[in-house]
Amino acid sequence: MPRSLFLLLALLGLVAGAVPAATATPPQQRVEPLAQAHAHNDYEHARPLFDALDHGFTSVEADIFLVDGDLLVAHDPADLDPARTLRSLYLDPLRQKALHGGIYPGRRVDFQLLIDIKTEGESTYAALDSVLRSPRYAFLWTSYRSGRVWRGPVTAVVSGNRPRATMEAQRSRVAFYDGRIANQSDLGPGADARLTPLVSDNWTTLFSWTGAGPMPADERAELRAIVRTAHDAGQRVRFWATPDVAGPEREAIWRELVAAGVDHINTDDLAGLAGFLRSSARHAA
Repeated sequence: MPRSLFLLLALLGLVAGAVPAATATPPQQRVEPLAQAHAHNDYEHARPLFDALDHGFTSVEADIFLVDGDLLVAHDPADLDPARTLRSLYLDPLRQKALHGGIYPGRRVDFQLLIDIKTEGESTYAALDSVLRSPRYAFLWTSYRSGRVWRGPVTAVVSGNRPRATMEAQRSRVAFYDGRIANQSDLGPGADARLTPLVSDNWTTLFSWTGAGPMPADERAELRAIVRTAHDAGQRVRFWATPDVAGPEREAIWRELVAAGVDHINTDDLAGLAGFLRSSARHAA
């Protein structure tokens, strides 16, 4: 076939395979970010970070272990893999996203990286602080300096074995402290949101209700009082160990968390929570 005829037929779409795949399929629809969606144990998904982003999550959690100077990501020591580092799974991808349009391109989003320290706190935090401040990543972070918080594309919050005294003494920081709801010095008016912008706790230690039947009135009042106290102090609220098996009990818990204004809803079921939050938003509208 003469080249000129081939090009003409290609333009008309009459030659199989002549049209590049990128033009043969519609552009991917932009994902709407979900402000309350938190990916617990995010690194256990097939595509850490990216699966969460594809579902609109705005907070992801990574457990870290300090091993021979490297920060490895895993749930348990038996799962440690030298190839699965905080840098490779989270820091480098977030850096690339921030440099090429933002975590969610075209949208102003407060994105949280919750880093749960599993090894000894002081040494692990020192290694973490060093890598976060390195020139490769320093531009990414919300930071504290000169007595003020300066917003960045990503807010890093340290949980687990976090060294409070060390973090509190830093005159500049690129990470923040995950407080505990049950600790009066972490929650509310006595706390400093410039250090502790997030307060978290185990749902089962604070509440007996696990979604069966209506939520007891006193527990609903307590949940809303916790959220109100935190919000009055400029803090966000998260619970872990909420029921996460698909079914009416989980949805009942999620409905109460949304109604109370809980900022981060914990799940390992990305599609389940994303669908619930989008359905709830449609019904509210």
